[in-house]
Amino acid sequence: MQAGNAHYRRSSDVPTVVPVFPLAAALLLPGGRMPLNIFEPRYLQMVDDAMSGRRLIGMVQPSLDNAVREDGEPLLCKVGCLGRITSLAETGDGRYLIALQGVCRFRVISELSVKTPFRQCRIASFGADLREEHGAGEVNRPALLKAFRAYLDANGLEADWESVSRAENAMLVNALSMMAPYGAAEKQALLEAPDLKTRAETLIAITEMALARDQDDFGTSLQ
Repeated sequence: MQAGNAHYRRSSDVPTVVPVFPLAAALLLPGGRMPLNIFEPRYLQMVDDAMSGRRLIGMVQPSLDNAVREDGEPLLCKVGCLGRITSLAETGDGRYLIALQGVCRFRVISELSVKTPFRQCRIASFGADLREEHGAGEVNRPALLKAFRAYLDANGLEADWESVSRAENAMLVNALSMMAPYGAAEKQALLEAPDLKTRAETLIAITEMALARDQDDFGTSLQ
């Protein structure tokens, strides 16, 4: 896996302790790119620390059941995705605009007791994610594109089909998963899918259910 100027070929290339950025309904996947507007002081410091080191941040959702720690901070989902900061711009009003490129998913082993204002976790990386095309050949590309087209048509949206047709399976599945306007639970299901084939199947199923629900709502409104 290449992210920016860095190459990550094996699990040993990925640190076992990382700063984490809890953000609900945010989905970063290996190879994907996520823009972030950083303005909270603790996360500004997190970015500063990351930029002075390995430029890696763990994106993870707060617990889906809204459980919190004794200090009121949310508990974390058990699976997140590591991202490398590939660009940073200062806005002049105290914010950072950064772009993360997904490296690999990770499992949270434990949260550390730290003095930094941002949270840090000990993680175990998903080494298979570092092989960019792992499982890509098993993706049902026609079914994925059919569901994607149906969703766009139902919502009056358009896509650059020339670019879509050129995209490799891994990039296509992960990009569509990140773009999909679904909730936190659906995003976590897509993140935790064991392989690209399953992630594509999950995205198709979620999309078909959303289309069926929209049709039911429309039908009900006419009665």
